[in-house]
Amino acid sequence: MRGLGAWDAALLTIGTIIGTGIFLTPGGVAAAVGAAASPIVWIAGGLLTLAGALAYAELGAMYPRAGGLYHFLKEAWGPATGFLYGWTCLLCIMSGGIAAIAVGFGEYLGVFLPWFASSHRVLGLGDWSVNGAQVAALLAIAGLTAINHLGVREGARVQGAFTLAKLAAIVMLVWWGLSRPSLTGVAVALPAAPLGGWSSFAGAFGFAMIATLWTYDGWYALTFSAAEVKQPARNLPRGLLIGVGVVILAYGALSHVYLRALPQEVLAHSTRVAEDAAFALAGPRAARFTALAVVISSFGCLAATILYSSRVYQPMAADGVFFRRVARIHPRHRTPVPALWLQSLVAALLTLSGSYNQLFTFVTFGGLLFHVLTGLALFRLRATQPDRPRPYRAWGYPVLPAVFVLGTLWLTVNTLLASPRESLLGLGLIATGLPAYAWWRRRARS
Repeated sequence: MRGLGAWDAALLTIGTIIGTGIFLTPGGVAAAVGAAASPIVWIAGGLLTLAGALAYAELGAMYPRAGGLYHFLKEAWGPATGFLYGWTCLLCIMSGGIAAIAVGFGEYLGVFLPWFASSHRVLGLGDWSVNGAQVAALLAIAGLTAINHLGVREGARVQGAFTLAKLAAIVMLVWWGLSRPSLTGVAVALPAAPLGGWSSFAGAFGFAMIATLWTYDGWYALTFSAAEVKQPARNLPRGLLIGVGVVILAYGALSHVYLRALPQEVLAHSTRVAEDAAFALAGPRAARFTALAVVISSFGCLAATILYSSRVYQPMAADGVFFRRVARIHPRHRTPVPALWLQSLVAALLTLSGSYNQLFTFVTFGGLLFHVLTGLALFRLRATQPDRPRPYRAWGYPVLPAVFVLGTLWLTVNTLLASPRESLLGLGLIATGLPAYAWWRRRARS
């Protein structure tokens, strides 16, 4: 059922991107490239994301089905590539992301409700234990999955309301930052003499870009829910581009506020940048308000992620390369109920195991690699399916899609060189899908 309009599509894009990253990671970015250069990293990450959104908007309008990248990769590179992407989503990319966001929500909720603090041990068996943040994460995952079970409109309303709330909190924080005199006087410019020379700075810039792009991650979410978008030829590109554009403006404004509020030595070592900046600008009440904003933001991001990410498994099952039951759509609610609960079950297990952070690190290389293949899919499909209707054509083709592919490829190589062990383990995790794919193909033929 197509129940998402252009407004819903833009809110889904914004809600999926803005989680906790922009409130926590700018310190690491500033430590890598220097506070003065950090806004350039945020803008560069946003422009690369926008170039990707332009390309994915054409692909999404061509294939307005549930599943997003699964269909793009399958059509361009064959069913095995599409399956490997969906398989990795279930094992880590989506389920691990849900677990990480949910635990982040629980940790911040513990600031206001101490029973949910990560320091509060709820259950323990030997070396294994469950803390309050994990309990909050499990409750949030179960509750939001149940809401999405009842219908796409219900899920969209919940995540839309939280997206508006987080945008209001960001506007408030930016207003605090711009209405008061700068506390630092830092100029936004590249350092004149990067420590270690320009080659060293390029490596640091690549490291910072990876952290920034994880903060922008989820920008492609709308393509997964394309089957539920009204008039997808018009609303899907609008939702992607408006959503990404709003996030770029929000991130640019926040990074400027952080620079005005915190000196280099504080910003580079801060793990809760937004709270520290709010405290410096407007005192302890503002810092507590910002902590509440992070709770709202992470919960809204979790709602949006659960809404879109479960859509990849249903088409896999419908193609005969996954559990048959997962292909079922609820006859009344018109939602992929088995896929929703399967994904949430895996996310819950990762939440309890505490291993989602390690899995997320392992799959960084593979996730970037899938984006390279998806960007190249636009060029391949233009050549192999020239007569297929394209209600929307990527603006700036072929230059901007090529910028996205080359930029993502550079980050992929940079990740491999910086973290060879984790990158190879990520590839190994993806490769476990090959025997699974072969088994399901034999079963489908028989």
